[in-house]
Amino acid sequence: MIHIDTTLQPHDLLPHMTALWSLSAEKILSLRKTWDAPRGAPVFTVKGEYTSRGWTEWTQGFQSGSALLQFDATGEKEFLEYGKYETIAHMAPHLSHTGVHDHGFNNVSTYGNLLRLMREGKIPEQVWEKNFYELALKVSGAVQAARWTALSANEGYIYSFNGPHSLFADTMRSLRSLALAHQLGQTLMAEHDKKINLLERLLQHANATSRYNVYFGEGRDIYDVRGRVAHEAIFNLNDKTYRCQNSQQGYSPFSTWTRGSAWILLGFAEELEFLASLHEKEFPADFEKSKMLELVLHTAEAVADFYITQTPTDGVPYWDTGAPLLFKSGDYLNRPANPFNDFEPVDSSAAVIAAQGFLRLGNYLHDKGKMEDGIKYLQTGLTIARTVFNEPYLSTDSKHQGLILHSVYHRPNGWDYIPAGKNVPCGESSMWGDYHARELALMIQRMAGKEVYYRFYL
Repeated sequence: MIHIDTTLQPHDLLPHMTALWSLSAEKILSLRKTWDAPRGAPVFTVKGEYTSRGWTEWTQGFQSGSALLQFDATGEKEFLEYGKYETIAHMAPHLSHTGVHDHGFNNVSTYGNLLRLMREGKIPEQVWEKNFYELALKVSGAVQAARWTALSANEGYIYSFNGPHSLFADTMRSLRSLALAHQLGQTLMAEHDKKINLLERLLQHANATSRYNVYFGEGRDIYDVRGRVAHEAIFNLNDKTYRCQNSQQGYSPFSTWTRGSAWILLGFAEELEFLASLHEKEFPADFEKSKMLELVLHTAEAVADFYITQTPTDGVPYWDTGAPLLFKSGDYLNRPANPFNDFEPVDSSAAVIAAQGFLRLGNYLHDKGKMEDGIKYLQTGLTIARTVFNEPYLSTDSKHQGLILHSVYHRPNGWDYIPAGKNVPCGESSMWGDYHARELALMIQRMAGKEVYYRFYL
């Protein structure tokens, strides 16, 4: 269980931010010098060097987006120009990519960051440049929303790359693409010029994810523990019924893959902020604002509480709560995680994703006057951040291209590098882990300096 530091404040972490952004610049420039774009997107490191893995190119936006976050945090214009160039040169195919559920990763991290920087006044507002970013985000949101499985008139989900039967936990973060497109006035045009409301699809997907991927301790099955997350929900498309849970990257359908849990936590927390910012008249007829906010908050809190109780004391989880050899580590939940253990790997990328979710959830509750819970979640996020922004997680070796060490990609497939003399993966980084660490650092930096709140929406 996480030992939450109740005294830690955002400004206490500013020295860590200085060190992190300095290292981050080195890593971005190192990858820029060595990466050959035709190889595909960089995904994770092997012996400290970024490599690709042909599954889907879901990490390319994190490469370009990392440079934009570096500029945002430090004002170094070299990274702005690099991020712009990479976005224009490589991201266009992702706007019309109909085969993935990853638009909120690739396109919000690039075109979305550029539009945000312009709206915040961090880069000059040029009308045609602004229109370019907005058009890209409109297209992305509509294309993402078109990847749709309808279960009933008012229920459905954006299906994963596994096919129309598959609802992934990860996709909660892709809802950002629908949110931005909706705010920019976009609709999805379907057969016979039918106009499909993107906000309605966002709400339907969030509702389905909460219902089918998250457990609430209500006796759904004998493994129904409040806050447990199933990576994938499977449906029978003949009669549109839910059939079972599954896990593509976790150990089993009846345990929790911790990065999937982190995606749910962050996705619901930031959509909670977004939905709260909308006027109730924007909500479709079948979705009352107050009821949706209640559902989204209820889901985020359940997952947050599970994460706290099922994670070691320093806030870094093992890759799955039911990983089969965890028992050999003894009382592992009552001491800091050990990335160098001989039995099961930790996943620092789950930690940096979840930490941002905790901060957003805590800020929301604090602003709503729910001080006790708000402070608990805020302090949890800061506690995790302090852990991952220090060694052995912060990569201080200039020869290593990764920023945050001990990330895991796909343990069941055996894709992660295992160093000589070790039994499990350790010491490597992932493009999504590094990007989300930068997002986390930027958010804390802004909180400490009382700057504009870091958010994805308009």
